[in-house]
Amino acid sequence: MMRQEASWQRIAVFTVAACLGTATLGHAQLFRPFTDRSRAMLEGNWQSCREADGQYAERVYDGRWPGMQPFELHMGPYHEFALFRGVQDEHRMHNSAENLLHPFTVEVVGNNAKHVWDVNGIHLEVVLAGGSREDCESWFVTLSRSKLSSH
Repeated sequence: MMRQEASWQRIAVFTVAACLGTATLGHAQLFRPFTDRSRAMLEGNWQSCREADGQYAERVYDGRWPGMQPFELHMGPYHEFALFRGVQDEHRMHNSAENLLHPFTVEVVGNNAKHVWDVNGIHLEVVLAGGSREDCESWFVTLSRSKLSSH
């Protein structure tokens, strides 16, 4: 009897975990990291999807690494990326002079897009990877320390 009760508890735990995992996948914005951080500080897949209001999702990553000034990396909406010195709560406009990425909108030609920036000691590379749904765009994002001597 005790063994059967333990089995039901295990099944209940796995069911709840699966439901929570599925709910997480339903978010309009998703970043899946896949790095051991041996060469990249941040590496993963960023997905920007159209939300109910017709706008695409954006995600802001606060970078705080030893030996570097804090920064914000904005991924999205859509084809936009931004990099700002410092971290703040208020949203910053990507077309502002404070954005270190120029151009900040990645041009897509024939469903292909790739851009590399080396700025402020940071090397950022983004590659369009398609989308899991028609209303989503998926990007591979790699962020590492710049190998350039001048920033």
